[in-house]
Amino acid sequence: MTRLVSVPVLAALSLLLSTACATPNRARDEQVLRELVSAQAEAWNRQDAVAWSRDFTSDAAFINIVGTVFQGHAEIEQRHAAIFASIFKGSQDRVTVRALIFPAPDVAIVDTVHEVTGHTGLPPGVQNTEEGLLRTQMRYVMKRTDGAWRIVAGQNTDVKPAPRPR
Repeated sequence: MTRLVSVPVLAALSLLLSTACATPNRARDEQVLRELVSAQAEAWNRQDAVAWSRDFTSDAAFINIVGTVFQGHAEIEQRHAAIFASIFKGSQDRVTVRALIFPAPDVAIVDTVHEVTGHTGLPPGVQNTEEGLLRTQMRYVMKRTDGAWRIVAGQNTDVKPAPRPR
């Protein structure tokens, strides 16, 4: 005995399947974004500006620790190559993802805490948070483009040392 499935039932099943396939896999996206942040920290630890800047879009904007804006992938890479060859040569960065939110289906905001040690100097106006430790808060805005997460904007802010008791 054969059974016929009605056209409305087939249409409903098709819609359900297409919706399920289009629904973002947040757990997978979070994993990919955490891996991106981890790979960037590893690149910092090798002082590899090419790898560190790899995930920035060609028109990305990055505001560094002293408020200077780097515009575009090429400038972001160039400026990081300069600091890796000077004050941050030999430094090590340990990164923790503090928050990860998805304000839209293909947009993520990733907040991280960076702990940098082994640096030989700091930019003017920046101080170690603790003896030998520079802690910063980094915020990235990321966008999924052609199936890959890319950084479209970033801002790095240093965490000031705790005030000394009087």
